[in-house]
Amino acid sequence: MHFRRPTLDVTERRLATAADVWDLRRIAKRRTPTPAFDYVDGAAEEEISIARACAAYRDVVLHPRVLRDVTDVDLGTEIFGRHWTMPFMIAPTGFTRFMHSEGEYAGSAAAADRGIGFGLSTMGTASVEDVARNAPDGDNWFQLYLWKDRDASMALIHRAWDAGYRTLMVTVDTAVAGARLRDVRNGMSIPPQLTLKTVVDAAYRPAWWFNFLTREQLSFASLSRHSGPVAELINTMFDPTLTFDDLDWLRKEWPGNLVCKGLQSVEDTQRVLEHGVDGVILSNHGGRQLDRAPVPLHLLPAVREAVGPDVTIGVDTGIMDGADVIAAVSQGADFCLIGRAYLYGLMAGGRRGVDKVLDLFEESMTRTMQLMGVHSVGELTPEAVTLGGGGGVR
Repeated sequence: MHFRRPTLDVTERRLATAADVWDLRRIAKRRTPTPAFDYVDGAAEEEISIARACAAYRDVVLHPRVLRDVTDVDLGTEIFGRHWTMPFMIAPTGFTRFMHSEGEYAGSAAAADRGIGFGLSTMGTASVEDVARNAPDGDNWFQLYLWKDRDASMALIHRAWDAGYRTLMVTVDTAVAGARLRDVRNGMSIPPQLTLKTVVDAAYRPAWWFNFLTREQLSFASLSRHSGPVAELINTMFDPTLTFDDLDWLRKEWPGNLVCKGLQSVEDTQRVLEHGVDGVILSNHGGRQLDRAPVPLHLLPAVREAVGPDVTIGVDTGIMDGADVIAAVSQGADFCLIGRAYLYGLMAGGRRGVDKVLDLFEESMTRTMQLMGVHSVGELTPEAVTLGGGGGVR
């Protein structure tokens, strides 16, 4: 027996105690004021959609094959001609520097260093140019919310192209803002409004308080200055008249890969492909828009069967572990997106917390594939997984 070597690095010591993403969530909750933590952790209305999505991954049964040499496994895949070392990317998230001042800079640099994709949101807190300069070798994607002001939308996507982004994700599930009740109760607004309650809540989190007050003022880097509730901003700027004609317009304006994010039915997925998109992301927005929405993992097999093997499909919502990624890829996804898991790591330890999340996912995927007797992600097939619980017979 021997004692663990002591370290004076508080962040390293804190992160070393995390065995999984849920441990990072607990650390993040301790270190982050309630409004910021709940913005990440919460969802719409009764939060049924996110609970069902997480439960869907818990209910998966993985079917192992034994007596196979799995000394080495390959997690790599190819997405739109770029090699990724693992079949997932960091999802676009809004308000990110509210969680930690390193925000999108931590996420984009970590993704680039690990060889996976990174998504920057229209509601991000770092500009398209700053993220591109921060991670010039990364596979950076830009996520677009179409505004009522089409000229402003056009200018923004042209800026993204000029900065080196080659994949555009247009989100189509935000005709209006979802009812995110935690945010309403916490008074979430841009910029964050200080009240006696928020001051007291932050007072016993001095590291976050210092971090927040000594950095650049928080704002949505791609938007005009706005003061007021987040939901009000969405309903004021974003366009409820968005139709398939707008996809045609985007297809003409954007010369790179066009991906449609927020698909929740087979029929809509087929229709957007008819309008020229190059890939789709099955998503219910992390449960943050329509509550009681379809679970993307459950929708995945039917979509893959309908669109065939050549369409690039991503999936998000409820993915908290590398085994979740393995399950989704087995059911037909080319890649997954992680949002909450990434932000828990960011809140727990900045850039090093994000690296910790990527480590945990890589370790879990590697171990899961070895125990399943699988050598590469290309070998993952629907027969390897049973959805909805039950052991099944193989």
